[in-house]
Order: sequence, then C-alpha cells, then structure tokens
Amino acid sequence: MVSAAAAVGGAKEQGSVGALGDRVLSIFDSVGRFGILALQTVRVMGRRHFPLREIAVQFEAITIRSLSIVSITALFTGMVLALQTVVSLSRFGAKPYTGSFVGLAFVLELGPVLTALMVSGRVGAGITAELGSMAVTEQVDAIRAMGADPVQKLVLPRVVATTIGLPLLTILADILGILGGMLIAHQSGITTDFYIRTVTQVVTVPDLLQALGKTFFFGWTIAMVGCYTGLNTRGGTVGVGRATTQAVVVGSISVFILDFFLTKLMIMI
Repeated sequence: MVSAAAAVGGAKEQGSVGALGDRVLSIFDSVGRFGILALQTVRVMGRRHFPLREIAVQFEAITIRSLSIVSITALFTGMVLALQTVVSLSRFGAKPYTGSFVGLAFVLELGPVLTALMVSGRVGAGITAELGSMAVTEQVDAIRAMGADPVQKLVLPRVVATTIGLPLLTILADILGILGGMLIAHQSGITTDFYIRTVTQVVTVPDLLQALGKTFFFGWTIAMVGCYTGLNTRGGTVGVGRATTQAVVVGSISVFILDFFLTKLMIMI
C-alpha cells in the first residue's frame, strides 16, 4: 500500500511538473508570436498605400469616443487628490502648496497611467472583441484569401491611432485633473493665482515631456496586446469573451510594468 501511494504521489507530482512546463512553454510561445506580429506591424509601415483613411476612422473611434470617460476620470481624480492633499498638508501648515503636489503627481504619474488604464479597459477590449469576432467567423482568413495583409489592414491602423491618441488624451487628463484640484483648493481658501503659480513653478517642460514620452509606449502596447489577442481568438463567442478579459488584464498589467521601467530609465538619463 505504501508503494502504491508513493506511486500515485509521484504520478501527481510528475503531472504537476508537466503542467507547469506546458504553461511556461505556452507563455514563451505567446511572447514569440507577439514579437513576430510586432515586427510585421513595423515592416508594413513602409509599404505603399499607407491606410490613412482607416487610421482616421480608428482615431475617431479610439480617441474621440474616449474623451468622456477620460475627462470624468481625470476631473474627479484631481478633485479627490486635492481634497486629500489639503487635509494632509494642513497638519504641517503647508496647505497653500497643494497645487505643487497635485500638479506634479498628476503630470508625472496619475495622468499618463490613469488615461492608459481607461484606454486599456475601453479600447483594448474593443479591439480584441472586434478582431476576435472576425477571427472566429473566418473573416481574417477571407482577407488573406483575397490577397490582402491582415496586419496592414487590421493591425496597423489600430496601433497607429492608439499610439497617437493616448498622448493627446493624457494632455487633456492633465489639464482637467489640475483644474479639478484647483476647484477644491479654491474652496479650501487657496487663491486661484497662487495655485496656478505653484503648479507652473514645480511642473517643468522636461517633466511634461517625460510623462508624454511614456504614453507612446503605453498606447503601442495596449493596441498590440488587443490586436494579438483578438487575432488569436479561438472557441467561438465564449472564446471572444475570454480573450477580451485577457487583453484588458494583460494590457493593464503591462502599463504598470512599463511605467516603472520607463520612469527608472528616464530618471537615469
């Protein structure tokens, strides 16, 4: 009985190790195919018939239609940040410098990251659902059969539109976040002139350029994750739902990871 139990335990252990190995190989395979898709996307940018019209359509769908959710998120985040800052700084007699804290925090981190997360949740999910539906209904295969390149027709416009649109949305988020903080600061007895002066004294042009530089990488990653996940969707409508959830999770986590390493790199430079 002891030997039988040991054999069963050994079989379970081997099964667990095998499952772990399969999982690791699957991750490496996904990373490799993602890299191939990224290289193909860069390569088709140099081809003739650059899809300007499709990029404009995607820009409207990705950027313009994201204005409301980004604006509301940024405005109320700026307000609650200023509210908490006023209370905290009042303990040390530094309440007048609320603008400095809100401006620097929003421009460097909150604006780019929150905007990227909102775009990942809305745009990343939309791209995955759209391309995933096309994949499971064999529309992508039909595009190949017609002699067209799905990467140039489907992936490139979405990647370019998201990469360009995210920095613009981040600028809007920065402005609205700082204005939201100004409303709360004014109610707390801080004059508008002093608030704006403290923001402009602390937030410099290099700070703004550093923050906006990160958003290009965020936008590219969100769109590429959505396109890759959508094109590799399998399993019908259930697979589309599963792929959409995966794209949002991976895209959001990628934003946080990229934010750390890009910030570290820019500080070193």
